[in-house]
Amino acid sequence: MTPREKPRIVTEHPDFYIVAKPALWLTHPVRARVDVPDVLTFLQRETGELAVSPPHRLDRETSGAQVFSRDTDSARRFFTLFKEHLVGKSYLAIVHGSPEWDETTLDAPLGFVGLTGSNRIQIRQGVVPDGKPAATEFKVVGRKPGFTLLHAFPRSGRLHQIRAHLHHLGLPMVGDKIYGRDPDVFLAFMQTGQTSDLTRRLLLPRQALHAHSLSFGWDGGQVRVEVPLAGDLAAFWEGLPQG
Repeated sequence: MTPREKPRIVTEHPDFYIVAKPALWLTHPVRARVDVPDVLTFLQRETGELAVSPPHRLDRETSGAQVFSRDTDSARRFFTLFKEHLVGKSYLAIVHGSPEWDETTLDAPLGFVGLTGSNRIQIRQGVVPDGKPAATEFKVVGRKPGFTLLHAFPRSGRLHQIRAHLHHLGLPMVGDKIYGRDPDVFLAFMQTGQTSDLTRRLLLPRQALHAHSLSFGWDGGQVRVEVPLAGDLAAFWEGLPQG
């Protein structure tokens, strides 16, 4: 999978853009990843607006809805909205397994699990007693043998929150190199990059996580934008047997 798909503006407001971010695009330039395209640079070139900036970010492998402010005033307003948790976000995720519930909320603190004999990934998060408060609501959207399509509603904004909570629930995300079923995949990826063998082991070349919607108050009204499930994830889901 290569980042050939380009970002697409789905909402143009005088104060902001909402963009459909493709998978494998960074949110903004990273010096160590000069070979990877980023949405900020793309938007600046496409619109000619150098003041465009992202008040939040999505992981490189995550697709979906992302907002970009268009000037310094709107950037400050979004900073406050995100800081005070006034932006509603929902995600779609494809996971291994089938939960017994149709809806559940996991309220469990998250933090670094630390390097141990069973964990060789420094950035891995997990449910730990002294972690920061984290809550995620999950709802089942669809079920197929061995797999479930979930809606996830994070009520806090912790690092890797949805992925770490799904791992804790025994529902690892398809394609997830850090919290998936195979603990050795991430280290292999860091050494070799994405290979056909890794894609075969993961079933997808990227994690099956998609930012589905954003909602927030603006100028006395309510903004809500949905971005349909990305094409690669929709094709994977539709290609699974019904059972």
